[in-house]
Amino acid sequence: MLNSSASWLAAFLLVLTGAACGASGDGTAGAPGSDAASSAGAGAASEGPAAAIDTDCRPLETREPNVAGQKPAFVGQTRACEAVSGVAVEVQVLAGGLERPWAVEPLPDGSGYLVTERPGRMRYVSAAGELGEPISGLPAVDARGQGGLLDVALSPSFASDRTIYWSYAEPRDGGNGTAVARGVLSEDRRSLGQVQVIFRAQPTYAGTAHFGSRLAFDADGMLYVTTGDRSVASMREHSQRLDSHMGKVLRIRTDGSVPADNPFVGKDGALPEIWTLGHRNTQSAAFDGEGRLWVVEHGTQGGDELNLVVAGKNYGWPLVAFGEEYSGKPLPAKATTQQGFEDPVYYWDPVIAPSGAQFYNGDVFAGWRGSLFVGAMKDRRLVRLVIDGDRVVGEEHLLADRGKRVRDVRQGPDGALYLVTDETQGELWRVGPAR
Repeated sequence: MLNSSASWLAAFLLVLTGAACGASGDGTAGAPGSDAASSAGAGAASEGPAAAIDTDCRPLETREPNVAGQKPAFVGQTRACEAVSGVAVEVQVLAGGLERPWAVEPLPDGSGYLVTERPGRMRYVSAAGELGEPISGLPAVDARGQGGLLDVALSPSFASDRTIYWSYAEPRDGGNGTAVARGVLSEDRRSLGQVQVIFRAQPTYAGTAHFGSRLAFDADGMLYVTTGDRSVASMREHSQRLDSHMGKVLRIRTDGSVPADNPFVGKDGALPEIWTLGHRNTQSAAFDGEGRLWVVEHGTQGGDELNLVVAGKNYGWPLVAFGEEYSGKPLPAKATTQQGFEDPVYYWDPVIAPSGAQFYNGDVFAGWRGSLFVGAMKDRRLVRLVIDGDRVVGEEHLLADRGKRVRDVRQGPDGALYLVTDETQGELWRVGPAR
């Protein structure tokens, strides 16, 4: 969506005066090729009236932006007002000794959690924190760089079929690629049966970065898969190509087949799984209470994005983007907003290095209902976004005193939040109300 010049001017003046903005940036970018960098791509702001923006708010304390010359397309697109909930929480470390955990999935009966470790292990952790042995039956992974075992998600009918889905960097002849598999978890949670690979991103590429990938089911049981652009400059164009799965949000059925109403089905030269294009490296995906899909993507230095996903839309990367190269040089992209590309609902400069996302709808933290929680790896905290309609109107940073890279966040059946930390000696946390 291209906003009017008047909106741009208003945003520009407010940024200059500091009146409208609470800081959003959660960290400077990581090293080149690191997923602790941020995200770029001209993401999605849906049509409709913008939410009311508080123009007299306290800004979050943050560093100066990496790219001083880039300005928001509309008021509130970056550096939203600081949200101060005053909610007291208690963090319980349920389990430690996890090697680079990437995802946590609470089981619906409250008995425990599935946790993936990037070297290729999935474990069951009991509600009491007992760490199980690696679950058998997983296929081999390519665990170099950012690769390995990545996300895990329960089937919408897990209670009856015990099926789980996971994404991973699959080793292949000539390289690797993001793949999605499913299997049936045994009653004792020690093994997987009927394992089947249901999706393989193409093309195969010999690289170790930007695999994506999050899995999310909608209310109709369709599976959404996010992929990365594979990082290197020579692969970036794939985010814009309809004959490539790279840099996309994909939509498939639970058996890997393609729904007939996907936007590019029947289009000559287009892969039918594609739902949206123009993404950089998306490691956060979550549905809100209205059934809308939101993704948060790593950008380059100064360009993490929150995007509202709409079928068939183009989110810009690498043609339209915020941020700059890790070297400090300008991006090849000549614009941050352009007709024909979706604007991000929100962007961070400096970045937060986002991974994992959860819309909260529980009762334990009633004041947080509707908030979007995002793991922030660069400055080691949990970010809460207050969203009104299709706009971010507040941002709160939590758990910064813990000093850990938050890789994933999920809501449990008890209403608490469950997090894993991206460390060599990673941990599983339960975040509940202070007693």
